[in-house]
Amino acid sequence: MNSEILHQNLAAQLENIVGRPFVFTDIETRQHYGHDETEDYNFPPAVVVKPGSTEEVSAIMKLATEYKIPIVPIGGRTGLSGGALSIHGGIGLSMERFNKIEIDEKNLQAVVEPCVITQAFREAVAEKGLFYPPDPSSQGSCTIGGNVAENAGGARAVKYGVTKDYVLNLEVVLPNGEVIWTGANTLKNSTGYNLTQLMVGSEGTLGIITKIVMKLLPANTHNILMLVPFFRAEQACEAVAEIFRAGIVPSALEFMERDAIDWTLKYVDGVSLNIKPEVKAHLLIEVDGNYPDVLFSEAEKIMGVLEQFDIDEILFADTEDQKNALWKMRRAVGEAVKSNSVYKEEDTVVPRYELPTLLKGIKSIGDMYGFKSVCYGHAGDGNLHVNIIKGDMSDENWKVEVPKGIREIFELTVSLKGTLSGEHGIGYVQKNFMDIAFNNTQLQLMKGIKQLFDPHNILNPGKVLPDNL
Repeated sequence: MNSEILHQNLAAQLENIVGRPFVFTDIETRQHYGHDETEDYNFPPAVVVKPGSTEEVSAIMKLATEYKIPIVPIGGRTGLSGGALSIHGGIGLSMERFNKIEIDEKNLQAVVEPCVITQAFREAVAEKGLFYPPDPSSQGSCTIGGNVAENAGGARAVKYGVTKDYVLNLEVVLPNGEVIWTGANTLKNSTGYNLTQLMVGSEGTLGIITKIVMKLLPANTHNILMLVPFFRAEQACEAVAEIFRAGIVPSALEFMERDAIDWTLKYVDGVSLNIKPEVKAHLLIEVDGNYPDVLFSEAEKIMGVLEQFDIDEILFADTEDQKNALWKMRRAVGEAVKSNSVYKEEDTVVPRYELPTLLKGIKSIGDMYGFKSVCYGHAGDGNLHVNIIKGDMSDENWKVEVPKGIREIFELTVSLKGTLSGEHGIGYVQKNFMDIAFNNTQLQLMKGIKQLFDPHNILNPGKVLPDNL
């Protein structure tokens, strides 16, 4: 059967499963679902299908297995590692009709479908006096399913943990169409292998997640937010570990280089700061809780730590509007950098004490290979986003020299007991650097897990594992 006839037959069978209005073969729709936020890549699927139930997903997976057709789950398409790209064509499985939330206030849990927008979920539980901490910068457009697939974190991961710390149980459709639950709706579970946590962070390569049981927390009522200017960027990184050594665990501790703030202030309306030319970096620090006196005490301790460093005047956000403006600035950094230049974003993470060494090394490697970088990220948990800027670099150097520099950045990161990604995942763009973090035995174990779940390699193929494995 030739490719055109196969696709016609496949589309017809997909229409029988989900209905004609939810199957798309036109080029405009396919291109729309063929990209995420990873550089300028676009890999359109051969057909886009939008199921509305677990049963429909199961039937689609059985069909994909029958035809040995690649199938890629697609959510909010905000990813930065190419996880949702249909690099082998096939079926683009848009999960956007899976958008329901059920909140169990008695047990502080929620059952969430994968295409619920993260911010919408956080706001829905907040209305019940509850709190879901993971807050990626793209929370206004990313989805809970994508967060689970990438094990996303965000600014408040430093105190509250990342997505995996809130996932109790998952409904998953396997590549052969079987439907399983991976765990139990309990806070403790020591029963067999932990399939739930195996699925979290698997980037859509092992199964299709159709329901997520999430743990929730009681909401906090107060917070203090401060913006701290440093005259040396490395000192800003040094201060991070010292704050924790003083016995304080902030709810957020974010690092931003000077260029990151300057570019963002030009990009975002309604936010203004008067920054001295000598300032090279900022820390955005938040403490939260239910007792203002305790928070003021923690803020004073933090100020005591900061006085050891060469800093300018600390800005305390006095109102909710000021707090929102500072967070708006921080969350817009990635978009601002992207609007300024072609770039590649790496997602390094090291033990927080090693941040100054990592930052210094990144700048040295950039000088060696002729590229500029803008760094920012979740310094409190050692997670530094490295935006490599093309600027006026030639296309040849961008293609040949920059990957060499990226490999050296990752080698430095691993040498500092860190790893390649803290929250963005490996996906399509980082897979061939996996040999830096793992030896062949480890990679073969991962390959074996993939083969056990997906023996025909139809589910999001070409992601996570290196091409030469």
